[in-house]
Amino acid sequence: MPSNDVMLRLYALFKQGTIGDVDSSCPGLTNAIGRAKHDTWKKLHGTAGPDAMQRYIVLVEELLQKA
Repeated sequence: MPSNDVMLRLYALFKQGTIGDVDSSCPGLTNAIGRAKHDTWKKLHGTAGPDAMQRYIVLVEELLQKA
């Protein structure tokens, strides 16, 4: 099972590749999971969709090689 950090990176790359830059406000302090997802996705701001998709594929391939 991938670590939480890897899962967050997969989430952010998927969202950036399919939706683009995050456009919602950051969840409150009581929503730690939502905040972590938002912050990780926001770090990819400006990354082109195809680039995010390619990085997602590379990360998945790395995970499959380790399995």
